[in-house]
Amino acid sequence: MNLEVDHRSAVPPYEQIRVRVTELVSRGALAPGDRLPTVRQLAEDLGVAPGTVQRAYRELEAEGVVESRGRHGTVVSERQRSRLPRDRRQALRRAASQFIDFAQSIGAQPPEIDEALDAARR
Repeated sequence: MNLEVDHRSAVPPYEQIRVRVTELVSRGALAPGDRLPTVRQLAEDLGVAPGTVQRAYRELEAEGVVESRGRHGTVVSERQRSRLPRDRRQALRRAASQFIDFAQSIGAQPPEIDEALDAARR
């Protein structure tokens, strides 16, 4: 799982973790049933306190993104469902494709495109 925390960001680390896991699930990079790192392991990997990861996992569980299975860890929920109807998901994909086509037409590279998308989310 590719996660990083920007310790200089105004966004709290638990929120950065929550948002990134949600994005990974939405994109399919994390599939239903996939196991997330343990709280202790992820905290160590990211250089944050275990309570920070616990809070992110609790919020993800409250949103239905992940499920806690006790000794078996935290996994991506099997009940993942899109929050948008199919026609709206398709419209969103078309808009995203148009944005990427435009960005590439003006010479933007993938890191710049990602940066623009991140800025638009704020």
